[in-house]
This record gives sequence, C-alpha cells and structure tokens, in this order.
Amino acid sequence: MNLAHPTWLFALTLPIILAVLAVVIARFRRSQWQAFAADRLRPILIKRRSPLARWISFSLLLLACIGLVTALTRPHEKAGTREEKILSRNVLIALDLSRSMRVQDVKPDRLSRAKIAIYELLEELPNERVGIIGFAGSAYVYAPLTVDHAAVRQTIEQIDENWATLGGSNLKEAVELAIDTLKKTGQKQNALVIFSDGEKHDGSLDDIASEAKLAGVNILAIGIGTENGDYVPNADFPGNRMIDENGQPVISRLQPEVLRNLAEATSGKYTAAGSGDDIASLVKNAIKELDAFEIEGRQREITVECYQWFLLPAIAFLFASIIIGTRWRGVGKVAAALAIFLMPDPSQADDAKDAARFLSEKNFTASSQIYRKLAKETRSSNLRSRYHLGEGIASLRGGSFKSARSAFSKSLDANNPDVLAEAHLGMANTLFQLGWLELAGSAYPQDPKQTPDMAQFDQIARSRIKKIAEAEDDGEVEKIEALITNWTDAVRHCESAEVQSQNNNAAINNRQMTITYLKRLRELLEEEKEKAQQSCPMPQPGSDGESEPDEGDGDPDENQDGDQPNKDSKSPGDKGDEKRDKKDGSDGKEPKPKEDSGNDKCDKADDPNETPEKRARRILKDSADLEKGPLTPG
Repeated sequence: MNLAHPTWLFALTLPIILAVLAVVIARFRRSQWQAFAADRLRPILIKRRSPLARWISFSLLLLACIGLVTALTRPHEKAGTREEKILSRNVLIALDLSRSMRVQDVKPDRLSRAKIAIYELLEELPNERVGIIGFAGSAYVYAPLTVDHAAVRQTIEQIDENWATLGGSNLKEAVELAIDTLKKTGQKQNALVIFSDGEKHDGSLDDIASEAKLAGVNILAIGIGTENGDYVPNADFPGNRMIDENGQPVISRLQPEVLRNLAEATSGKYTAAGSGDDIASLVKNAIKELDAFEIEGRQREITVECYQWFLLPAIAFLFASIIIGTRWRGVGKVAAALAIFLMPDPSQADDAKDAARFLSEKNFTASSQIYRKLAKETRSSNLRSRYHLGEGIASLRGGSFKSARSAFSKSLDANNPDVLAEAHLGMANTLFQLGWLELAGSAYPQDPKQTPDMAQFDQIARSRIKKIAEAEDDGEVEKIEALITNWTDAVRHCESAEVQSQNNNAAINNRQMTITYLKRLRELLEEEKEKAQQSCPMPQPGSDGESEPDEGDGDPDENQDGDQPNKDSKSPGDKGDEKRDKKDGSDGKEPKPKEDSGNDKCDKADDPNETPEKRARRILKDSADLEKGPLTPG
C-alpha cells in the first residue's frame, strides 16, 4: 500500500500525547481525592460515576483521530498501468538562435517572445507529437518528436543563442533537416512551425520550398520582431552593440517577405508575433486540416483508493465516543419540552380547515374571524403571515376593506415569496377598492360584464367632482386626496407583487387598469381647473379688486376710491356683494372690513363675501393640485 501524502503521519503523535496526558491527569485527580478523605469515608461522602464509560469514550475518540489522520494520508494500491490511445499529428518547431534574436525591438527580446509563443502552442496541442530544431549557422534537433510536452518545455526553457555552434542564420538547412526528420515518421502530412526574424538567410529558399511541398510538409512561419528593428546586442563590442566591418552599429529588421514566400509556397500561413493574432489558435486551426494518426500515448497508473476503509470507521468511532460519553440524565426533560413546543396544535389545524371551508362557502365574516384568531395564537411567524393573508382575503371578498388592509399589511413580513406576492396583490386590490368606493359610492364590480368602460368612468368621476364643487366644506377635497393616495399605493404594491412572482398576470392587469384610471382622473381635474381659472375675473387696474360702498353711503355702485365705474358692467364680485347685502339686510350702512380689499376673491378660502359659485370653482382648482405626482407605467 502506498501513501499519497505521508507527511500526515506526523499528526499521529497527537493521539499519543493525548493518551499520556489523560493517564497523568487521572492519576493526579485520584491522588487529590485520596488526600481529601480517608478510604473508609470516601464512598459515603463522594458519589462518583464509574470511570469505565469515560475511558471507553476517550479510547474511541483516540481511535477516531487515528483513522482520520490515516485517511488524510490517502492510502492507495497500484493496479497496473494503462496506455492511452490518442490521435496525433507531427509538429516540428524550428527556432532561430542567431544573434539577431536578442534584439529588443519586441519585449523582452525576440528570443524570449518566441519562447512565450511556443509555451502557448504546447498548451493548445496537448495530444500532438512536438519536436524542437534550433538553427543559426547550422541546424540541430534538440528535442525529437514526442508527446511528452514537459520534456519539450524544459528544453525550450534552457535553449538560447549560445547553443548554436556557428553564427549566421541558415534557414535553408533548418528546413532541410525538418523535411528529413518528418520523412522518417512515415506520415504523409506534417507541420513545420518556424519562429524567426527572416534575416540574413544563407542560400536560395525556392528549391527547398518545393521539396517541402512534395514531402507533405506544411510550413507555418511566425515573424519575430519589427520592420523598424533595433541594434544587435553583443557584449564583445564597445557599447554592447555589434559593429560591421565599416565600424557602424548593426541594425536587425524583420524580413517578412522571406518567411511569407516560404509559407505560401507550401500552402501554409504567415503571421507576425506583434500583429495581434493568436498564434497558438492559428497553428491549431491550421494543423486540424492534416491527417491524424493513432499512437500510444502516455502511460497512466491505475490506482485503487483505500482511504474510505479508514474514514468510515473513524466516523463511527467518533459518534460512539459522543454517545457513550454523554450524561443522559437531564436530556429526557429537555427533549420532551422541545417535542411539546414543536408539536402542531390539532385544534389549530381544525380551525384552519374551518376557515378555509367558510371562505369557500362565502361566509367571509366567520372565515376572517377564525383566521384572525389563528394569527394571534400561533407561534410560527410563517404560519402567522399565512393566517393574516387568509384574513385579508376573506375581508376583501366580504367588503370589509379597512379590515382587509390591516390584515394584508401584517402579512407583508412573510419570508415565502409566494405568500409575499399574494399579500402585495391583496393590498393593491384593497387600496383600489377603497379608492373606488370613495369615487363611486360602491365597490368595484367583480363581474367582468359589469366592469365600467371609460365613458362610464368619466360620468362617475364628473359626478363626484361636481359634488366637491357643491360641498359646503373642504372635507370632500381631502377625500379626493385619499383616493389618489390609495390608487398610487395600489400601483406600487402591484409592482412589488410582480417582483416576487414573475409573470403575475393579475398584478400586471390590475396595475395597468389603476394607472389608466389615475391618468383619466387627472385629466378631468385639469379640465375643471382650467374652467375655474377662465371663470375667475381679472382685477381692474387702479381698483382694489372689489367695488364696495363707503361707510354710510349704501350705494353699491360707488367705488371705495371715488371712481365711478360703468353701472351696466358690474363684476361678479359686485353682484355677490349685492346679494349678500340684501340677504343680511345691512342697507350698506354697516362698516365693511377693509383688510380684504385689493385681493382676488377667487384665491381666498375664508372670504365671507364669496359667493357659492366662486367657492365651488376655487375648491375644484385646489383639488386638481392634490395629485401627488403622476404615475407612469414602469
């Protein structure tokens, strides 16, 4: 048996230490008891529990610790090896090792950039046979074709320009070596990936390109560097720059034409490392078109895990230790009390059935009373929310809208999304009914055939607005304000119901209907507001806004300032004053309050001289401003 993590065995010292400490502590406590009382008095004075159960529990705990530690070492047995059959292709990588590959026109330099691209290529081709050819003045196979990519990666990490025995850049010899190597595999289609700057190649490449095409070698050329280039570094020259025979620093530039012509001659592809193309994906897609062949891949060891044989007994020992070491003397009372607390009350179950039955029988009053009683008596918050929801539904159907609003409000603290959605929808329906009751004087009809259309709604709303105009006090305006507030809140509760329950058609339809009624009600109020503004007279220049007779004159046609207006063109305010004077029988001899002069009476709420017609128009104007912001869908 082998262990995958043998270092966990050091943890076995912990159970040994615990066992030693337990023995030492037990002896120390025994000596204390012996010093406390004599042997003959000790059984009388002290009632000690038998230590057997305690020692058994402790021993089982130690065994559980040993089993858990052993399981953590992951013991397993070898059951042999297995070779994997995989489909593969031959991919040979030719890496330029000339001095120009140390130019830093790409970061960190050309050679390092090429190595990074090769690492990415190895990740994308896990099942392909990959080999490495390094070339400068001559070419050499540094890693043969293999599926062991770890070995290829190690070779790439170590290779540099110092591995080349001869300077220069003999690309032709590298291609010839690749063709010979790939021919020996016996496969008709293979790939050659060249990483080079394409500079200073020796010999003509036309013949070798034709030979590669005949041999079935597809060349993928990757240009490393930039066309602007940079100085070639060399520590053997002054300034660490290579100098030519004329004493000028040597500048190396990428020669893409050489690599592109070589790739296109073999139906391959060319790209530059700095062009933004994903080189690994480009090569992977290109070699997918080549014929694959089956090879014997990596050998894998077949192992049988054995940790469960230690883990399961350890868990059993742990539970046994807890059970044996527990004093069960007081547990019975606690368990009984807990069972009594959690046991459902059968009377509550019967009452809930009765409430549901009354609701189906349309005995809404009895159903709501039972649900209210159950909500007060239950200890579960979830059940309490459900009972309040039932109470609200029964009250809503029974027409007790205020009771329904209170019940739905209490059910909004539910944790269940379905209950919460129903609570929001019920609250929205209740608030809409309260608003409709205020507008029409009766509940909104539930029968779709009796649902009022917009023409009927206009008739109901205009009639209600007319009552506001004819009212003696401002209480009717407050009722319109409460109506708008209720419908506004109803829309918000419909939106909350849609959030809790997706595709809630009832909430969507109710929300749209309420918004439609709200918009129409606002339009009607705006119309009345415009009528009120048009009927209010504009104050005349140079007047106090109302022609009142001087004290003692009794002539209603005289202006207070002494002006003589046209007697045939009296303002409505003058007529109202004349009617009030006749009604009061004052004969124009009593003094009038002058603090009201100069103000427009259409804008004063407590003017004693205001006529009923003016007062009605003012109330309509004020009620049109009571809409607390228009509701828009969404």
